[in-house]
Amino acid sequence: MDEVIHIIKDIKAGIFKPIYFFMGEEPYYIDKLTEYIEDNVLTDDEKGFNQVVLYGRDTSIEDIVSNAKRYPMMAERQVVIVKEAQELSRTIDKLEAYAENPQPSTVLVFAYKYKSLDKRKKITKVLGKAGVVFESKKLYENQVGDWIKRILSSQKYAIEPKAAAMLVEFLGTDLSKISNELDKLKIILPKGHTITAKDIEENIGISKDYNNFELRKAIGEKNQLKAYKIINYFAQNPKDNPIVVTTGLVFGFFSQLLQYHGLKDKSKANVAKVLKVNPFFVSDYDVAVRNYPMRKVSGIVALLREIDVKSKGVGSTISQHDLLKEMMIGIFK
Repeated sequence: MDEVIHIIKDIKAGIFKPIYFFMGEEPYYIDKLTEYIEDNVLTDDEKGFNQVVLYGRDTSIEDIVSNAKRYPMMAERQVVIVKEAQELSRTIDKLEAYAENPQPSTVLVFAYKYKSLDKRKKITKVLGKAGVVFESKKLYENQVGDWIKRILSSQKYAIEPKAAAMLVEFLGTDLSKISNELDKLKIILPKGHTITAKDIEENIGISKDYNNFELRKAIGEKNQLKAYKIINYFAQNPKDNPIVVTTGLVFGFFSQLLQYHGLKDKSKANVAKVLKVNPFFVSDYDVAVRNYPMRKVSGIVALLREIDVKSKGVGSTISQHDLLKEMMIGIFK
């Protein structure tokens, strides 16, 4: 995120590179940087003659270079943007010659999504020397909550840890989807507001009481009544709560408890670091570790592997509801 801020700061200051190559598995920042250049480098009057948008599947490196070598008309520079540039992966090496001697009055932008260039190859090194090569890496699940917090803080909002956890659980690590949902909330909620679990439930449609986050918490606390209420809700809403996701998350939870049991340093900071969880939730793991000794956790992990296989239809025709009940019985026995 710091690198993104630096790139935008330079552009705002009128410091332009002849080539920007945005690549990586996470498309969110690639799209944001590309959009920023598309919207802000040229004035509206200049864009008509001096801004070209090409698409990887409909163009070639030769066409891109031909456009890049043109001189701007009645402007200091021109902008050439190549979207979906990953479609050119087989021929991208042909860009080397241009990158070694780029047109200084052209800002050439590549949005190369879902993959990255090999950093050992000459093309990557030449592009980095000529301009900016930015790799947008996928965030781990435990990093997304902090990302949500930073994004909202920059826009004068805050969010409760539980609300952030609900978003991550429901939307995963797809930053674009999360950003879209946050944009909806910002339309409804005033600046300075702290987004709560209730806000998420009422405006995005994620239940604050019946979700995998609450199920794991109920299991950790050995709150059987609450856990069975949640799995009954899941059984009534199977499309929104697929068992494969539930078993995966519960398996992850008990795998983390195994790690916790093996820690010598059980300080809050170290537990959060090793388990890769928000420090706010460490207390939930403290409770669960006391409720589930290591031998019990090992048995549950083996049980969850069996449930996962059955949930995928291997050697079993048991309904989702019955499988969830089987999982709860095995955990709580």
